[in-house]
Amino acid sequence: MRADVSAGRMTLTEVHRFPNRPVRVSGTLHWDILGLYRGVLDGLRAAGPAESVGIDSWAVDYGLLDGAGRLIGNPVHYRDARTAGVTARVDPYEVTGVQFLPFNTVNQLLRERLDGAATMLMIPDLLGYWLTGTIGAERTNASTTGLYDVRRRDWAWDLIDTLGLPRRIFPPIAADGGGAALLDDVAEEVGYQTRVVRVASHDTASAVVAVPAETSRFAYISCGTWSLVGVELPAPVLTEESRLANFTNEAGVDGTTRYLRNVMGLWILQECLRVWGNPPLEPLLAEAERVRAEAVVDPDDPAFLPPGDMPARIADHCARTGQRAPEGRAQVVRCILRSLALAYRRAIDDAVRLSGRPVEVVHLVGGGSLNELLCRLTARATGLPVVAGPVEAAALGNALMQARARGLVGDLAEMRDLIRRSAGVRTYEPHGGEDDHGEH
Repeated sequence: MRADVSAGRMTLTEVHRFPNRPVRVSGTLHWDILGLYRGVLDGLRAAGPAESVGIDSWAVDYGLLDGAGRLIGNPVHYRDARTAGVTARVDPYEVTGVQFLPFNTVNQLLRERLDGAATMLMIPDLLGYWLTGTIGAERTNASTTGLYDVRRRDWAWDLIDTLGLPRRIFPPIAADGGGAALLDDVAEEVGYQTRVVRVASHDTASAVVAVPAETSRFAYISCGTWSLVGVELPAPVLTEESRLANFTNEAGVDGTTRYLRNVMGLWILQECLRVWGNPPLEPLLAEAERVRAEAVVDPDDPAFLPPGDMPARIADHCARTGQRAPEGRAQVVRCILRSLALAYRRAIDDAVRLSGRPVEVVHLVGGGSLNELLCRLTARATGLPVVAGPVEAAALGNALMQARARGLVGDLAEMRDLIRRSAGVRTYEPHGGEDDHGEH
């Protein structure tokens, strides 16, 4: 994505898109990290010349380098089965503040052979290393690992020692906004020299930067493959009640805390579409508007995590919970979207209760903001206005951090003001309907 800032507005242009297809080798699911890097180089060439570059990605996954800086195998995909069945957390919540998920980085590392590893780099840090030759850990992504001390804002060294993980693999936490020039051979390949700026590299952290909020009384839903639902706070919430509610405290920009719960997102719908042969979504959504779906599933049921026959899993879930399974594709779609909306309401209600932060509006950003039915159902379920957009929130937040590094914009309030002037949004008001108060 190329971002241009002028006349108090930011415009975003897609210049290159490439596939992200995991690869299963000898029973293990890997990211095709070299294919992704090739896509990055092609994208830089298509976008250039650019004043700067920023990288954000999903969290949790990482690459391991040996002492010579060479990658030790392709990074394992978090949906791989190697952490399946993990039920006990190993990181103390009062230190890390991270929601328990079986595929958290800490659980993955405990299943690695680390003898030959000299450095662990989260995915955007790994790509940045290949571009610039510099090693460091960006804070927002480090905070998702289950190995980061949210109070000290550094690696949780005592925990790392207790778990027997080698300190040497954890690079220093780098300051926001810093950066480095492209390596000469990379600059030659993409056709120009530029600087890679250290932005909020966890895509959700970048997306929250681009939430066009006017006050602090907002909840956000960063909705894509996953849905990240929460509020922005000045400090973490590390109570036992918060732990039991499975909320996470992740680092945000300017010392903020992204207090949120991970909710399985549109992945469930994406997998259904794949099983159905990838039919056009719009006609299905239009039909789903007209049907009723009584069944509600728990989007966070572990059965929905791996790839597979998602419509059959939805039917199985309904059978296990004593519900009539949806009939036909449109009912399945409505069941998924209604279930997500109700899960969003539960997460927002819990975030308000546990943090004490009142919420007056819900900002739904990311690809899910294009799904009008999901937005309407969410407004009905929460009883709050839903402001949908921007769609490319992560890319915009990434670009905002680069713009700040160049002195074009100031603090979070200024960045969000720039987004309000630049990005189109749509508001969905709550009103009566079948999905207002359904509880399952």
